[in-house]
Amino acid sequence: MDGPPQGRARQRAFLIGVPSDGDGELSELRELLRTAGVATVGELVQRRDHPHPDSYLGAGKVQDLRDQARDADANLIAADDELSARQERNLETALGIPVIDRTAIILDIFAAHAHSAEGKLQVELAQLEYNLARMRGLWSHLERLGGGIGTRGPGESQIETDRRLARDRIAGLKRRLARVRSSRSVMRSERERSALPTIALAGYTNAGKSTLLNALTGASVGVGDRLFHTLDATTRLLHTGGREYLMTDTVGFIQKLPHQLVDAFGATLEETRRADLILHVVDGSAPEEELVAMVRAVDDVLEELGADQPRVLVLAKADQIDSDRRSELALRHPDAVLVSALSGEGLDDLSARLEEEFARTLEQVELLLPYDEGGRLAELHELAGDLDRTDTAEGVRITARLPAQTAARFARFALTGGRA
Repeated sequence: MDGPPQGRARQRAFLIGVPSDGDGELSELRELLRTAGVATVGELVQRRDHPHPDSYLGAGKVQDLRDQARDADANLIAADDELSARQERNLETALGIPVIDRTAIILDIFAAHAHSAEGKLQVELAQLEYNLARMRGLWSHLERLGGGIGTRGPGESQIETDRRLARDRIAGLKRRLARVRSSRSVMRSERERSALPTIALAGYTNAGKSTLLNALTGASVGVGDRLFHTLDATTRLLHTGGREYLMTDTVGFIQKLPHQLVDAFGATLEETRRADLILHVVDGSAPEEELVAMVRAVDDVLEELGADQPRVLVLAKADQIDSDRRSELALRHPDAVLVSALSGEGLDDLSARLEEEFARTLEQVELLLPYDEGGRLAELHELAGDLDRTDTAEGVRITARLPAQTAARFARFALTGGRA
């Protein structure tokens, strides 16, 4: 069984799940709990079309769960789905053990890993929205009485006060995040004015995105063998093939990522939607079934975000893959690039693939820059990388391949132009 990291208060969780896709694996929930510092002491899966609306599991399974959890000395029940307040309350009553759901676990991990002011705001917003919904459910038994005898007084007043305070805090957090988004938009506009191509690293959490960013750009972004180790978007400059690119590492995705987090982290995830190219990083050492599930989970979130730009599948952690698995990956994912950020394997191939992808979007132009436009010439060297120049009596004649946005900025110096 998995154990918590040293120094964390020990909790012993018994896992439960109702898989709708026929997959009884709770491996992702186990990994989430490990990241949160909770030991796993057992698990129970019930195969049914939908979770029971009152108790998540059927009545017979709840009885089995109570016996098994007692025998395993569990002091916590962890569900692989988001529970309604009613389901959670009924399970706790039947089992006599605290119950926590998948969303609460993820929110706890996010709260522990958020370091920037923006990240902390986003996590607090998601937690408040999650708890506000549950607050309604927990006090619904009073609401059903319709305000009759026994419902007027300090209890109801406190409930309404708590709700109002939570709503006020949510509104305040949304205003503060709107200002953060505005600030981020200004920074993004500055980057767009630089006309540097942008690349977003997207992928399943713990796939190796941050390690790859460090290897490609020489950055020193923190990495760790934990889910959601990186929450805050990090942008670094990448030099390759004589060109410069802006590469951004974003928060990792996961199956059944709570919508509260997709909404709250909208400002961070916006970097992914606006990038020119997405590197979809996946752990190539994972078994094929898990790999496909991870790719699907990321694709679902990207689709939800409206990110439809070109993507390159990057199979990371090649140093952990044997020859048989390499052959299988080459057969099943022929367009993917296999890399190891630790050993450096495949990084040159990935750089070449980046150049190839961006070359398709470049426009060939011929320009005549007057000699007094020296700053423009330096900018062209930075943006175009390799270019042909000829000094003439009128000025510097340039032939280069530029992104369309950059080519438009130099249109007044154009001699001829056309799509390459």
